[in-house]
Amino acid sequence: MMNLSRSVALISLFLLPLLSFSFSVDSPTDRRVLVLLDDLSLKSSHSIFFNTLKSRGFDLDFKLAEDSKLALQRYGQYLYDGLIIFAPSTERLGGSLDSKSIADFVDSGRDLILSADTSASDLIRGIATECGVDFDEDSSAMVIDHTSFSVSDVDGDHTLIAADDLVKSDVLLGKTKIEAPVLFKGVAHSLNPTNNLVLKVLSASPSAYSANPSSKLSNPPQLTGSAISLVSVMQARNNARVVISGSLQLFSDRLFRSGVQKAGSPNNYEKSGNEQFATELSKWVFHERGHLKAGSLVHHRVGETDEPAIYRIKDDLEFSVEIFEWSGKSWEPYVADDVQVQFYMMSPYVLKTLSTDKKGLFHTSFKVPDVYGVFQFKVEYEKLGYTTLSLSKQIPVRPYRHNEYERFIPTAYPYYGACFTTMAGFFVFSFVYLYHK
Repeated sequence: MMNLSRSVALISLFLLPLLSFSFSVDSPTDRRVLVLLDDLSLKSSHSIFFNTLKSRGFDLDFKLAEDSKLALQRYGQYLYDGLIIFAPSTERLGGSLDSKSIADFVDSGRDLILSADTSASDLIRGIATECGVDFDEDSSAMVIDHTSFSVSDVDGDHTLIAADDLVKSDVLLGKTKIEAPVLFKGVAHSLNPTNNLVLKVLSASPSAYSANPSSKLSNPPQLTGSAISLVSVMQARNNARVVISGSLQLFSDRLFRSGVQKAGSPNNYEKSGNEQFATELSKWVFHERGHLKAGSLVHHRVGETDEPAIYRIKDDLEFSVEIFEWSGKSWEPYVADDVQVQFYMMSPYVLKTLSTDKKGLFHTSFKVPDVYGVFQFKVEYEKLGYTTLSLSKQIPVRPYRHNEYERFIPTAYPYYGACFTTMAGFFVFSFVYLYHK
């Protein structure tokens, strides 16, 4: 028994470093992703999407969502860096997984792709709500659009939507424009207005609405028009990323390969935009694009190279910081014209936009304000689709010492003149008073 305990302890010591390996800000590569399915047949029906992830170096671990051995953590360390849930009908996750453990997974800075359909369970709806997204309360409702449907659904109920209202963001969907419409068949969701971290990536057209396609409308639909989001994303304050889709079929091989022509449009595409859309969006959610890292904040007096322990008011200083973006394979210089630095004490006394040499170095120079105290250099950078940078460095600022002031202050010349004029006037008055007869 003693030998068995020692063996378990030794195995734990060897496993712990491996289990503690997870997404690294400095090297976002070789990531492990847990894929939860409600049917293992999805591995083949959605194989193109999964194979694109594998080709980019992701290690996918496929599990049934109700597997009793499911676990995201072991020995207090996360086993996976990302999570894909393609199990919309699952009422209860197996093992130690539940909605709280998935929320904790995202809170730890890890990423999530969640897909639903008309069979979405309360569990899936609850996870989406935690991320700032609310699916239509009517479980039988689907997105219907009688003007923006695919012509292949011309005789159907117009639930196969040809959506082309995409967010205009190169960092989210890549620099190559998605020309073909994206085919969507699923449920609508809306964004929680109190959550400013959620963003619509694929929106429905103004003529769309959410209702049961097999029954007549008795009341006006709750979700209509562009308020309907088909696919949304969320980037948390800890830079964890989430993609929520109302259609599991959007990621399927059938819709990836399907041709598409939007009703009323003369353009007929041999292949839908689904594969390009899903691939580009997965690059963003797994930090292959839009992931920034910054070096330390560097500052010194003009003409010097060493960082001082303290500045004096009205010193001229230079400030710089290096920022790089992960390209999927290596770190590339980040180029932008909207990075700013604050010289901050209770409120910013100096706010400067940084210049860049287009090699990753952002720099500027300014004069220390005529206020002494404990200041901070602060770089707070938030931009759509990019990870948030929040950097600060504290530095005290002192006033002039008594022997550092100028001998004569130019602004005091009028007072100097008044003093000497008074002395001269008193001398003249005394002379006249004493010697005048």
